[in-house]
Amino acid sequence: MALKALGYVAIETAKPEEWDTFLTQFVGAMRAPDAADGAALYRVDDRVFRIRVATGTREWFVAAGYEVSDRAALDALADKVAKAGRAVTWASAEMATARGAEALFATSDPAGNGLEFYCGDARTAEPFVSPIGVPAFVTGVFGMGHAVLSAPNFDETVAFHCDVLGFHQTDMPRFNLFGPDGPSMGFAFLHADNGRHHSIAFGEGPVPPSGAVHIMLELPDLTEVGKAHDRMKRFGYVESATLGRHANDETIGFYVQTPGGFDLEIGCDSKVIDPATWVTTRHESISVWGHEWGWQKAMKAQGEQA
Repeated sequence: MALKALGYVAIETAKPEEWDTFLTQFVGAMRAPDAADGAALYRVDDRVFRIRVATGTREWFVAAGYEVSDRAALDALADKVAKAGRAVTWASAEMATARGAEALFATSDPAGNGLEFYCGDARTAEPFVSPIGVPAFVTGVFGMGHAVLSAPNFDETVAFHCDVLGFHQTDMPRFNLFGPDGPSMGFAFLHADNGRHHSIAFGEGPVPPSGAVHIMLELPDLTEVGKAHDRMKRFGYVESATLGRHANDETIGFYVQTPGGFDLEIGCDSKVIDPATWVTTRHESISVWGHEWGWQKAMKAQGEQA
């Protein structure tokens, strides 16, 4: 069974107009024709959509959708998930088509994070044209990017993703984010069967009110990242982490808060691994340089006021 890549993310929002501005005028995504159920769809490449935004009553990260190699692999995965005690809900033909898939099922991990798995990726011949001139996003065999979620039952959740779903460990660090005397926090960076360093990752902790920690999109070079950083400042969006370079996947980028409350990482120059030969690493720091986080700024401000 080949777990190929992150195909798309699904989001619920009570602020569809804010999301539309964020995705088209800041990110540079292309608005695609709406789904049959009225959800707004956004492209960053030749897939029929990568980001689905449905209007609802809450701000919520509904699911990360991962592509598998074929229908036989999808059926086998559904059987494994059910045997592991997680509910499996098969999509109707109409819903699968709306997700740009041949067949699809929805489930959740032991932490309650929403997941969808599908086969038969739908593509379009209509060229990707960014409304603000972004030339391209790095996708292809690497998929859309990655999703980072949380799990209070960290070990159980990571084991489910590796032993049942078929992700593989890339980097398994523990960080003392609040100083040497503070509690350490486990992280799991997991790769699918492609060269992207991680297609999903987890932090040890409660699921946030938004349902996710962040998602990531990769731009082709630092110039495009810098232009995106300028757009963030122009729109007045909240910068969740300043420009920096990660130690594990080597991505250079920054984090910005989405209208849904979780973050979007925009970066470039991400490390490409060989998934067949990769040996798990355990980095001791999050970043080589930069990446001052919003909570760090808040703690610094409190210390200066004390």
